[in-house]
Amino acid sequence: MEEGVRRYWPLVEWIEVMDLLEGRDILPTIRWDGGKVRIIDQLLLPHDFRIVECEEYRDLIEAIKDMRIRGAPAIGIAGAFALALGARSIKEKDMGSFLMRLKGIASEISSARPTAVNLEWAVNRLMEKARRAEDVDSIPDILLSEAEEILREDIETSISIGILGSELINDGDLVLTHCNTGGLATGGWGTALAIIYEAKRQGKRVKVFVDETRPLLQGARLTAWELKRAGIDVSIVCDSSAPYLMRKGMVSVVLVGADRIARNGDFANKIGTYGLALAANANGVPFYVAAPTSTIDPNLTDGEGIRVEVRDESEVLSLCGRRIGPEGVGAYNPAFDITPGELVDALITEKMVVRRPVGEGIGILTRGSDLM
Repeated sequence: MEEGVRRYWPLVEWIEVMDLLEGRDILPTIRWDGGKVRIIDQLLLPHDFRIVECEEYRDLIEAIKDMRIRGAPAIGIAGAFALALGARSIKEKDMGSFLMRLKGIASEISSARPTAVNLEWAVNRLMEKARRAEDVDSIPDILLSEAEEILREDIETSISIGILGSELINDGDLVLTHCNTGGLATGGWGTALAIIYEAKRQGKRVKVFVDETRPLLQGARLTAWELKRAGIDVSIVCDSSAPYLMRKGMVSVVLVGADRIARNGDFANKIGTYGLALAANANGVPFYVAAPTSTIDPNLTDGEGIRVEVRDESEVLSLCGRRIGPEGVGAYNPAFDITPGELVDALITEKMVVRRPVGEGIGILTRGSDLM
């Protein structure tokens, strides 16, 4: 099995970077620009496309918390840039004092959203670079360079996921997806949506059903906007209608992303994903997950160890700024659910397509620190 796996690694080294970017509409989801971080404000889409500037690391923390930037890979990149901004605000010249302050900032950033592993992964990667620095004055530039590298790697990773995953999409497929897994959720290309984009580039005809994704409507607002922009046939459906579509034979493939994946293949994704996996398995519809290897948490044996973020009840009780629930009634608002790995037909990463049982393939992916 390992020999079959290794032939995929690393796909992005087989292709020139400019060839990867050619003909692909990479969204400027998050970019460094002259000492500031510029992000697309995703709360305003689809009606208003606006770039906002974050001048301090706390600006990015707030953007992550209120979901102006969201999606596991994107908030990992945002966390990296936030730490690079934070390093510029530290005045201490003693290495020990500097690193102590930086560690505090890193802790603030990592706790902004607890479920997606990419945020913690990116911050830890920059902290390791800071610890290895020879002098304090070089740390801010070292961290910025590393954050830029994480962004570049993410774009290449997304393209690789798209190329490998497109082999699972057939001409004429009806694809159901959930939440947003496109350029807005990454450095600018996508995970699950990257597969659809690549299938279209190959001339395959694909129709996409997009779950609205309550309570914040990331599917209806963001995914539908991205797919329409890319010229892909897309229709929005109510979250609760997805099993009916599968039962009626209107779905060929379910394709979703992930925010944290355990070693056995259990994974956290936007609330509603577990139900989709159950419905897909009950109706014989392939259920695929697309995510970079940075989303795999090698420290987790299974999904029971994944902390699920519970967000403010106002997100459920309101819609478009207007309260829809009766006064005096509360709400419970878990942002994610945990889907067992046994329900996953394939996990698509930038390095390989892991077939069922996915836990075995994840074991190969996580074997050795050089693979992560």
